[in-house]
Amino acid sequence: MRALALGLVLLCALPAAGQEIVADLSQNRVSIDATFDGSEIVVFGAIKPGPALPADTPPLDVIVTVSGPLEPVTVRKKNRIAGIWVNSETVEIDAAPTLYKIATSGPLRQVLSHTEDLRHSITVPSAIRAVDAAQSMEDTPDFTDALIRIREDAGLYRLQEGGVRFAEQALFSTTISLPANLVEGEYRARIYLTRGGAVVAQYERTLDVSKVGLERFIYTLAHEQPLVYGLMSIAIAIAAGWGASALFRYIRG
Repeated sequence: MRALALGLVLLCALPAAGQEIVADLSQNRVSIDATFDGSEIVVFGAIKPGPALPADTPPLDVIVTVSGPLEPVTVRKKNRIAGIWVNSETVEIDAAPTLYKIATSGPLRQVLSHTEDLRHSITVPSAIRAVDAAQSMEDTPDFTDALIRIREDAGLYRLQEGGVRFAEQALFSTTISLPANLVEGEYRARIYLTRGGAVVAQYERTLDVSKVGLERFIYTLAHEQPLVYGLMSIAIAIAAGWGASALFRYIRG
């Protein structure tokens, strides 16, 4: 009898079977060279069939996020003092994604609740505030909002509501644009399956972004041998100046 009761307890403790997703990227590596002017990646996947649910169950939705490496950011506020614009306030944000793109299958407020957003750090403000942003000033959120606006204007942050397309109610895909000013590092593509605003499944893939060719050589030289890089830059500047001067004298002569 005890064994039967224990078995019932363990059975009740097991998680119920839920929805699952499988996904992939059209490419797992982006190479930055002299001709790189941006790229696109396609995130696609399928929703595995789940258990039968009541007819009034909310439909499934998909949210796709692609985020770049986290970096510390200093946000400054300028004020006009004596006719001159000067930095009057500063907030140090410990880390913010260098790139953050979101695509959803429907309006964001409908496919994701505020609680689930805070839990999984899905939207841009949550992704930034999930880290230890400076708390020394009461208006820190204003500085965070300013950072978001600046990066939206630069094409680094973007929300595409309705950007995820469904096919046959089980297959989905979306296209994420990557600007030319990408930062090297590992990028994360996260796919969330939601129902009624709650996350019911998630999946993650990585994307490697790196410089190649001459760009890689210059980047490595500047970071690993700054003295050699500096001397080489000076030598190139002197040679260019001398060459321009010689050409000018030749034309005049």
